Amino acid sequence: MNDLEVRQLRYFVAVAEELHFGRAAERLGMAQPPLSRAIRALERQLGVPLLERTTRHVALTPAGETLLRDARIALDAVTAAARRARHAGRSDPGLRLALKADYDGGLLPQILAAYRHEAAALPVELVLGGKGEQLTALHDGRADVALVPAPLDEPLDVRGLDVEPLLTEPRLVALAASDPLASRSYLHLADLTGRTLPDGTPADGQEACPATAGTRPRRLDLAEIFNLVEVGSIVWFPPASVAPRHPRPGIAYRTVSDLPPLTLTLAWPHHSRSPAVAAFVRTATSMATSMATATAANQAEAPAPQRALS
Repeated sequence: MNDLEVRQLRYFVAVAEELHFGRAAERLGMAQPPLSRAIRALERQLGVPLLERTTRHVALTPAGETLLRDARIALDAVTAAARRARHAGRSDPGLRLALKADYDGGLLPQILAAYRHEAAALPVELVLGGKGEQLTALHDGRADVALVPAPLDEPLDVRGLDVEPLLTEPRLVALAASDPLASRSYLHLADLTGRTLPDGTPADGQEACPATAGTRPRRLDLAEIFNLVEVGSIVWFPPASVAPRHPRPGIAYRTVSDLPPLTLTLAWPHHSRSPAVAAFVRTATSMATSMATATAANQAEAPAPQRALS
């Protein structure tokens, strides 16, 4: 059997996702008859039917479902390879760092300042994204390294990646200063029943109601999140390091006793042999260790002034 071509996989994925030859052809920018011929040729090449066709509908066979899953992975890998090759061949190479705005544990300025002194350092390009987009950027070739914030109870998709936890910090709830809950020094998740997070999910961790289940609100930037929190439309669970950097009179930050903390993790492709990436990893881990040591020292010294004031 001859090897499959990228073009064949793109054709098949379009038909398999649309389940309609006309819509798939329009999506691909081609006429329907050659698309139909190409899919039949692919089935002959593989020796199995991939689609069940009737005059009313198109459906995937078990073989088609298997090929769709693997074809998506293969096409993603091809796209990522092309992006990495183009990036590596640039006349002005750089290091692409994926991160979520303000989810850096307060480490990013120190990391970047120290990294500039590394012999292998390259100019750093920030690839900003929303929740969960940092690992995707690594997988599809848009980033070389990523700072990934994740709750300890949520597994990361680290296939093909090396990871290094940098620091763990608690999360707070940010809510409107006028919210009755703002009068309390600490809360439980159950106290947030009826309130909504920026991604549309219930703040108390319960399942969404049928009216909102399955909806995907657009991603909000940081300024929009702050504005919506201030007017009481949403609440938000930022890491504790965000609060001192963004004090706002209309927002109260409160402790939530049963809210899992965030672990800031550094991730990069397992196959990377880039000296610039290696230098960034060394710098980031060194800065995280220094911060952890300083924090521990400050906590050890904290009781002294309290005793003096008592």
